[in-house]
Amino acid sequence: MKIGIVVYSNDAETVWNAFRLANYSLAEGDSVSIFLLGKGVEAQTMSSKDFDVKEKMDDFSSSGGKIFACGTCLRQRNQEGSKLCPVSSLSDLYDIIKKSEKVLTF
Repeated sequence: MKIGIVVYSNDAETVWNAFRLANYSLAEGDSVSIFLLGKGVEAQTMSSKDFDVKEKMDDFSSSGGKIFACGTCLRQRNQEGSKLCPVSSLSDLYDIIKKSEKVLTF
């Protein structure tokens, strides 16, 4: 199955759980793409003693998952894209939605 996940939260527990589900889905053989939108682009700099978001993101990426980060949202926060979270556009989000069998939001 092709799954698209949109992360719009900067709550560490919420983002951590989104990536936990994404990692589980990859392990089940699904194709998963994650688009970080709005506050969600803060995921790459998020830290919490209870929720290691970066570790889950790295696991996701190294297992073949694809992460996209809204360029406009990054610029509004004076952030840049990275190898893990490349700068993307609404066109990329549209493509994820169009090609996914299921789309989830966190």
